[in-house]
Amino acid sequence: MTASVETMSSSPTTVKALTSARGVEAWHVESDVVPLIAVSFIFEGGSAHDPADKPGVAQMLARLLDEGAGEYDSDAFQERLAAHAIELSFNAGNDALGGSLKTLVKHADEAFELLRLALAEPRFDQDSIERVRAQTIAGLKYQQNDPGVMATRRFFEDGFAGHPYGRPTSGTPESIAAITRDDLIAMHKAIIARGRVKIAVVGAIGGDDLSSLLDKVFGALPDAKPLGLIEPASLQKLGSRIVVDLDVPQSVIRFGMNGIAWRDPGFIPAYVLNHILGGGAFTSRLFQEVREKRGLAYSVGTSLVSYRSASMTWGYTATKNERVVEALDVITDEMAKLTSEGPSDEELQKAKDYLTGSYALGFDTSTKIAHTLAQIAFEGLGIDYIARRNGLVAAVRQADIRKAAAQIFGDGKMLTVIAGRPTGV
Repeated sequence: MTASVETMSSSPTTVKALTSARGVEAWHVESDVVPLIAVSFIFEGGSAHDPADKPGVAQMLARLLDEGAGEYDSDAFQERLAAHAIELSFNAGNDALGGSLKTLVKHADEAFELLRLALAEPRFDQDSIERVRAQTIAGLKYQQNDPGVMATRRFFEDGFAGHPYGRPTSGTPESIAAITRDDLIAMHKAIIARGRVKIAVVGAIGGDDLSSLLDKVFGALPDAKPLGLIEPASLQKLGSRIVVDLDVPQSVIRFGMNGIAWRDPGFIPAYVLNHILGGGAFTSRLFQEVREKRGLAYSVGTSLVSYRSASMTWGYTATKNERVVEALDVITDEMAKLTSEGPSDEELQKAKDYLTGSYALGFDTSTKIAHTLAQIAFEGLGIDYIARRNGLVAAVRQADIRKAAAQIFGDGKMLTVIAGRPTGV
């Protein structure tokens, strides 16, 4: 059966809430424009639930779900996907394990059956485990010489020391080598369960047919058991500058400070503020001040990070070793100006115009729509969020920006990690 909500007049799409006969809930956008179906799904639970001494289990699990399932070994499973032009992928982050499926309507039954097998009956054959293990370790060893990877890893190690978010989500060569088949089975059992998944489906399929397919895939999964609690965390070592010594002519910089979660009422003003500071690719203050006016870096930017148990604003740039201090001074100066003075009225209006005008561009494919809807559902923002979002952005005022700046930038202290050999730090 289906239960619809009102049409989203200001939205690029119309979303209906659907509940199947077996109680599987999904958000559904029916569109016959092309004979495709796109599915996005997100299970609660990810790398933060890895064993403390074995980071990388969740990501390894995600890589193995389509490496053979049911009666099909890895080669046979991949051949069935390819024979029907079915795209199936999985991924794992700190808080979630998710995936996506795209198929032609005429292959829907086969596609959803392969998805069911991948979720419910992964084989975890030892040869597949060893192949994925070897690929993962090779990738990790290659990254050990990448300044960007090293800076990012050290940032999280220090910023979330002693917390699951501080562990490397991809693991280490040593932890990946130690992961057993039993570890993968235990993680699969803990995460892939009913009642823990948010689903969005977009495409040429009606509610009744979709309900039947969802029941076959998700309705037969075991009931969820409580996951271990991930304690709330705040970014540590604010005010510190940490150097990862690498013999490179250009230092890679990662910096971060307090943030506001997507679920927080203050998120939208923070989002607009971030666009003004460093989120707007060519128009942001940092781009103009760091790159255009001073030529300190080729790229610089900031973004908001919202986890289940932590949030932050974090940024990146890279510059010559001898100009690191200058670049950081410019960045902190711009944050201080936004805190004390705020943006100009014109600057604020341009940011809002861009953010509202460009929003629909994120809905130009079925896959993008499904992914965005699943994320919104996962965050608990409500099925009408897409319709409300532009109105929330347009309503942001100078006072909201000042409040967000005070909350995020605070006393101006941030955690900075520099991979290179900077002078004067």
